Amino acid sequence: MSEGLLLIISGPSGSGKGTVVDALRPHDEFALSISVTTREKRSDEIDGIHYFFRTEEQFKQMRDNGKLLEHAQYNGNFYGTPLFYVEQQIKQGKAVILEIDVQGALQVKDIYKESLLIFLAPPTRGELEHRLRARGTDDEDSITYRLNRAEAEFKLLDKYDYLVINDDMETAVNDIRHITIAERLRPQRNKVATEHFWKNI
Repeated sequence: MSEGLLLIISGPSGSGKGTVVDALRPHDEFALSISVTTREKRSDEIDGIHYFFRTEEQFKQMRDNGKLLEHAQYNGNFYGTPLFYVEQQIKQGKAVILEIDVQGALQVKDIYKESLLIFLAPPTRGELEHRLRARGTDDEDSITYRLNRAEAEFKLLDKYDYLVINDDMETAVNDIRHITIAERLRPQRNKVATEHFWKNI
């Protein structure tokens, strides 16, 4: 069995990232990254399943000791991606999915060089605008902001390893699964298998 890999999926708001990631979740070869957070645990949440709940002091120790791939602060609480969980899942052969924005993705790539960046995008700008309006959750200023941000994110597309067009959700999911299969066949991801081959000549 080859080791797993870290898949970073990002793209503009309205690209369908959440829907695609949810569709990948049931497949055994994938594992979703679990974040560390300092916010209070809700009654229906389980530590290690929904989040890893830590105190602010514990979180800052993880951050300062290089044990977080990326981190951010929202509404007074800290959130981050723990390196230990990602490495644990990769050793078990899983493709760990991390769904974050473009800036966060590039930060993780700087730290974890072996990570694979996948940019998910709608087929056209017009379709992106249609999806944003169809949600009915954004006012005109918010839509304009999201479209401008999408344009800025597209300018960083050459930093990514793959572009997946989400015109049809099932096709996009299959594309990501095929990318994962192909990446697993790279010799550098199969060191155990190649070492075993030479030992048994």
